[in-house]
Amino acid sequence: MTAGAVATAPRLAVRKTYKLFIGGTFPRSESGRTYVVADSKGQFVANAAQASRKDARDAVLAARAAFGKWSGATAYNKGQVIYRIAEMLEGRRDEFTSLEVPASEVDEAIDRLVWYAGWTDKLAQVVGGANPVAGPYFNISSPEPSGVVAVVAPSQPTLLGLVSVIAPAMATGNTVIVITDAPRVAITLAEVLATSDVPGGVVNILTGSAAEIAPWLASHSDVNGLDLTGVTDAKLALELEQAAAETLKRVRRPAAVDWSADPGLAPMTAYLETKTVWHPKGM
Repeated sequence: MTAGAVATAPRLAVRKTYKLFIGGTFPRSESGRTYVVADSKGQFVANAAQASRKDARDAVLAARAAFGKWSGATAYNKGQVIYRIAEMLEGRRDEFTSLEVPASEVDEAIDRLVWYAGWTDKLAQVVGGANPVAGPYFNISSPEPSGVVAVVAPSQPTLLGLVSVIAPAMATGNTVIVITDAPRVAITLAEVLATSDVPGGVVNILTGSAAEIAPWLASHSDVNGLDLTGVTDAKLALELEQAAAETLKRVRRPAAVDWSADPGLAPMTAYLETKTVWHPKGM
């Protein structure tokens, strides 16, 4: 050591805590609980808020409050907002690759958002229409969103899987509550959503255990749909379906999905209701 040099102690890294995303803000869990998050090498790299039953209720309130404005927005405006998410994700792609998301998956997620943005003003023409009837009437069927959709997100792939369950529900005018066990990628995506013109409450993300949180959403009377894509426990899936049946929710059952494949229209039509209107023809 040279004269005048000052010995310094090793610096302790400041570990990030990933909070929840509810109503457009980033609150800590109401329970105060957190858990340690490890990277692919098993090294502890962050903390994450562990969502509770109360956090799930708060998310439902936020999603329900946002539903009227989001479902009432024009299809063109919804497409603009979803496209804006793709723009912001493009600008932060290096951040996601630093979280061990493959660059190819980031690109696929961006492309998937652009794809859904393009469908917002076309879906009604494809799944709706004028129906032939025996009488002097117009009979018109048009799709409408179901309401609040709760989603158990897939663990792998993280980013593309998240985007592929959130975007179709958004594109059709629903609001979304996501349960995920991949907090680093999910909450970083929430940071993208928060700066992408997405109204608060349209997407809400709860990090933690699906086995703890999902039953409360499955039985909640103000939740209209349940996506079990990410549920790998057959017993839990059955229990969630049974709970959802009490309030007549639409349910998407667990299934193996090739996220890179063309998703088709099924993810969008799963949470649409069809409204049919009769109108007398003029003379």
